[in-house]
Amino acid sequence: MNEELSAFFDVPVGTMMLAIAFPAILLPTPNRLITNRWITIQQWLVKLIMKQLLSIHNTKGLSWSLMLITLTLFIGLTNLLGLLPYSFAPTAQLTVNLSMAIPLWTGTVILGFRYKTKISLAHLLPQGTPTFLIPMIIIIETISLLIRPVTLAVRLTANITAGHLLIHLTGTAALTLLSIHSMTITVTFITVVVLTILELAVALIQAYVFALLISLYLHESA
Repeated sequence: MNEELSAFFDVPVGTMMLAIAFPAILLPTPNRLITNRWITIQQWLVKLIMKQLLSIHNTKGLSWSLMLITLTLFIGLTNLLGLLPYSFAPTAQLTVNLSMAIPLWTGTVILGFRYKTKISLAHLLPQGTPTFLIPMIIIIETISLLIRPVTLAVRLTANITAGHLLIHLTGTAALTLLSIHSMTITVTFITVVVLTILELAVALIQAYVFALLISLYLHESA
């Protein structure tokens, strides 16, 4: 059991690169005036997601629409990829999520200090703070700003890893119980199905939450 759990996190680099490139195959570029149902559904989902992500932005913020929708679709599809048999979700690795979160967060900070310098600095010291608490509040707000990319990456990693690991353990338990008592397999099978449906929802929600938080950071900065 311990070897199986360790193998769950030990993924070759080649497999990870293929998993990262795979979602692009699922989103073909339409080259016809009248598209098929798959392209129509894809475009409807893109418009729905963009409406939610950009509702807080002004005209200037609309320039980030391509980056936000690409980020949402990429994370969502890679999360769903991990639910397929004999596959792997790159977003279950903290290093992959940090490589997305840190550059995006850094960009929002740079934009904030470039276009809204006074507002960005004012966020480090809330209005009405007592004088004797100013140094402590500045340190606390600075730390909260610096850990934003870590929280983004850890949240995504923890949710995806926990769901996949729970399904893996439940499936292993189902095979073990099958050899002991055949009646228990029904309950275990229903549990696996429910967990899989729940993980489908978590995979899509976490992609939306990641992109939404980046959108909020951009709204504060630009």
